[in-house]
Amino acid sequence: MTQAKGAEMKAAVVYELGRPPAFRDFDEPQPAAGEARVVVTASALTNFTRLRAAGQHYSSTMEPPFVPGIDGIGRLEDGSRVYFLFPRAPYGGMAEMTVVPTFRCIPVPDGVDDVTLAALADPGMSSWAALEVRAKLTAGETVLINGATGTAGGLAVQIAKHLGAGKVIATGRDRAALEDLVDRGADEIIQLGEGEAFTTALREVFAGGVDVVLDYLWGPSAEAMLTAAANAGLRDRTLRFVQIGTASAPTVSLAGTLLHSSAIEITGSGTGSVDPKTIGGILARLMNAAPAARFRVATRPVPLENVEEAWMIGAGTPRIVLTTGR
Repeated sequence: MTQAKGAEMKAAVVYELGRPPAFRDFDEPQPAAGEARVVVTASALTNFTRLRAAGQHYSSTMEPPFVPGIDGIGRLEDGSRVYFLFPRAPYGGMAEMTVVPTFRCIPVPDGVDDVTLAALADPGMSSWAALEVRAKLTAGETVLINGATGTAGGLAVQIAKHLGAGKVIATGRDRAALEDLVDRGADEIIQLGEGEAFTTALREVFAGGVDVVLDYLWGPSAEAMLTAAANAGLRDRTLRFVQIGTASAPTVSLAGTLLHSSAIEITGSGTGSVDPKTIGGILARLMNAAPAARFRVATRPVPLENVEEAWMIGAGTPRIVLTTGR
């Protein structure tokens, strides 16, 4: 006797690690005790999601076929809108429905659309955690965002202001993008480069005192900033340098004596450096702050049915968000 087939939904499905997912039918998820079924409206295509789907991240454990997507925005059966994180395998956020432990469903307020919230979650959480947990930012301090013209860096400018930074300095190569950050809260902008103008700008900034650097680039610009900070000689003012991304280069070259003679603390921020329970609290505060703070992030909504094409576009700005139309 042939067993009756269960209900199906549309989803992005990974059939082979390293290849883009396909838009196919997939079994509808059935929630177990302690879980909620979420009708998904939006799920961002992040680098983290790409790496997990390709089996290239240390947290990748699923075998094909599975649905990618670590998070998203959707609605519970009672109609309430939530942000959800880490659905139960083999389900993910890039489907019409998913199933998630109830404690990983965070209510979200009105006033911000689903696409923006989905795009905001990952880079916003990263910036917030770096500032609040790793740098321990206090009100009135000066923050420099190195690599502020990307999605995460741009949000870091806004979040630093929201968390009470007295002054925010933004760096980047794209002059037009830097000038746009002034409208988002940057008090000063510095165009990255290798000439005397860049060196002079760094010398002046660090001589005036910088408390926190969030570095999304590493490489030559980070070396130049650490050198300028050490040469500033402000031993009564510790610089907390938080390394987040390596968009420019995976390594730097620094003389040990540079750190011996300066009050510089270098730490990192990323997956594994912040307790998961703390991350949940940060995400809740981020979502609740979004309407009043008016966090801005460039997005590119793409229908779920076009997931294969979206996958080939690549990461960057604007942030791709897959939508279900639900």
